[in-house]
Amino acid sequence: MNRLIVSIGTAALLCACVTDNKETKDYTAYVNPFIGTGGHGHTFPGAVVPFGMIQPSPDTRIDGWDACSGYHYSDSLLNGFSQTHLSGTGCSDYGDFLLMPTVGPQTIDPQSSASQNMPYASEFDHSEETAEPGYYSTMLKRYGVKAEITAAPRSALYRFTFPATDDPGMIVDADYSISHQNNLAMTIEAVGDTAIRAYRLSRHWAYDQQLSMYAEFSKPFTCSIITDTVSDETGRVSARCKALLKFAPTKEGEEIYVKVGISAVDTEGAEKNLRAEIPGFDFDNIRDDARKSWNEYLSKIDVTADNDDDRTVFYTALYHTGISPNLFTDVDGRYFGMDRKIHQGDVDNPVYTVFSLWDTHRALHPLYTIIDPERNNDFINSLLTKYKEGGILPMWELAGNYTGCMTGYHAVSLMADAVNKGIADFDIAEALNAAERSSRYDTTATSAPDNVFHKMLMPRSKYYKNTLGYIPWNEEFESVTKGLEYAYNDWCISQLAEAAGDKAKAEEYAEKGQNYRNYFDPATRFMRGKDAEGNWHTPFNPRGSSHGSGDYCEGTAWQWTWFAPHDVDGLTELMGGRELFIERLDSLFNADSRLEGENVSADISGLIGQYAHGNEPSHHIIHLYNYAGRPDRTQELVDKVLKEQYRADTDGLSGNEDCGQMSAWYVLNSLGFYQVCPGKPVYSIGRPWFPHAEINLPNGKRVTLDVKNYSKDNKYITSVKLNGKELETPFFTHDDIVNGADFEITMSPEHL
Repeated sequence: MNRLIVSIGTAALLCACVTDNKETKDYTAYVNPFIGTGGHGHTFPGAVVPFGMIQPSPDTRIDGWDACSGYHYSDSLLNGFSQTHLSGTGCSDYGDFLLMPTVGPQTIDPQSSASQNMPYASEFDHSEETAEPGYYSTMLKRYGVKAEITAAPRSALYRFTFPATDDPGMIVDADYSISHQNNLAMTIEAVGDTAIRAYRLSRHWAYDQQLSMYAEFSKPFTCSIITDTVSDETGRVSARCKALLKFAPTKEGEEIYVKVGISAVDTEGAEKNLRAEIPGFDFDNIRDDARKSWNEYLSKIDVTADNDDDRTVFYTALYHTGISPNLFTDVDGRYFGMDRKIHQGDVDNPVYTVFSLWDTHRALHPLYTIIDPERNNDFINSLLTKYKEGGILPMWELAGNYTGCMTGYHAVSLMADAVNKGIADFDIAEALNAAERSSRYDTTATSAPDNVFHKMLMPRSKYYKNTLGYIPWNEEFESVTKGLEYAYNDWCISQLAEAAGDKAKAEEYAEKGQNYRNYFDPATRFMRGKDAEGNWHTPFNPRGSSHGSGDYCEGTAWQWTWFAPHDVDGLTELMGGRELFIERLDSLFNADSRLEGENVSADISGLIGQYAHGNEPSHHIIHLYNYAGRPDRTQELVDKVLKEQYRADTDGLSGNEDCGQMSAWYVLNSLGFYQVCPGKPVYSIGRPWFPHAEINLPNGKRVTLDVKNYSKDNKYITSVKLNGKELETPFFTHDDIVNGADFEITMSPEHL
């Protein structure tokens, strides 16, 4: 296949690409972890390794929606460095076991729940701050200490460079947390004069999050333990649990190292994790290992970019897809189960945590089926393990907890997608049983408190969808969203049943998959709520949003009307046929972008008309034009989103990153394709963003994408050849690429 002629600068980069000799370039140099730390991206800049258990990162604020990761780029005060963080979520948790080096008095009072900062917080400046995959550093101005962090899978290593002082110290804060969580139990103690161990049980988003820490110091300390309660000016009484450490005087530039291991099992597990992964204090070696881990992950896709910003946005997006789900198994194979018990598992088949499935089933897991199917099977097996221990498949699992967050039961999407792509490495019969349980309203023998499992299982809504075929709006909030998602989920179950050889169940759940039709109002051509007697919910405003209490979850009728990814042809029929379907799609993108209501969801962002790219329910919609025979519109709109809603900037995301989903959309679409319906192994072609890209498949084969007549102004595709044969439709299958493929895509500035 002929290759595009590239500039000298680009050609020089190509020389360093992955070759048959396994030579690699430093992909980490293209990543900017600060992207998404401003605006409402909710990412964090700290040091992690791919899918690691620990996420050591700076904390700059405690409360509010933009404190979900503990860090916001607009801040100038830093509370310290806690060990656990969530990437891009819309709810907050974690922020466990904060470290803060000190010089001089260690100020811990007043500790106020009304403040974003701790009494010992320090000023910092972005001009003295660095972040790259596996490494973070900043200067703490209050103390004159340079802080550096690197990480291994279950442990972190800090290097603090002190000034000359007679009074160096460290605060180990076990009661600190993001969002002032309810600390149910805390312990902290010194182990000799060089180690600290601590335990914390907290209740917040995760109703029972327990974590243990073991930390070793390179310099001996003396220790004062603070275990008391404080009452602040708001009247809130809080328990405190801190260790105040003091070191012998330091010389100018003296380095004190702290290595930290964590475990959800116990402090012994935290110590084992630490000793196995960081036996000494060789900071540069651990940093190099972290960089190698990231290069291995990032090298799965090699793109040739015509400018630095595009390269940075792409590899930062790919980086964000590798942060979670997070490892949850200790080095000895033990892990904390959904039944609140410690289990002996297999370190070679680890359990993971942090499953933001409402978001990530759409693009993140489909991306994994291409670049890392083995790990994706590990994720599915983790979900099945959680089903066996807890009694139900998680919707949004966090630290071994059911949170009951969001809607649908999208674990079934991951399973159906793996099955229909021929890459399933799990018990399909067991998966089918788990999926069926999720689809019903059986609430027995579930391991969670009553208030959690009623929300988690949503028994009322599942009862109505299994009897009426829809959920009455006046019986349950977000009825339309839940019903549409249940229809898709039930279709996914039909795919599992078919794979298991159960024809009757396949037909039953395929029929349930058509229940989305019960929400369509032909008069308005919107998906709407109706009561048990079949009366439409009035008054009706398609721009109306009422966060958490309306008919739609984090969206409006404009956005949710398009959620029938498993039956686009049927949705087209409901709309009145292809021409009216296209007309309705055009109306979505041309509509007034105003949102109305007393409690409009902040998640509805990145608006193009009423299309909301900043939140997940819209992510498949642009590609629906391909199904209606208007690929030019898909190409135009993908081009618009890539140009306008992803930037190499701290405020470079149009909405929450959501554990990799926002970035996975970019990765797939910038390569030139997207999967509209996980469970159907079909990819829709959009608009490639790079002149050349290579996907390095785990079987050693490659998918190459070469673009002819490449220009950022050339957004329309005139032809696509797959392995030398021209495609007649803007689609290809997973089978087309699983053993390698060559795409030749010819572009034009005009739609022909």
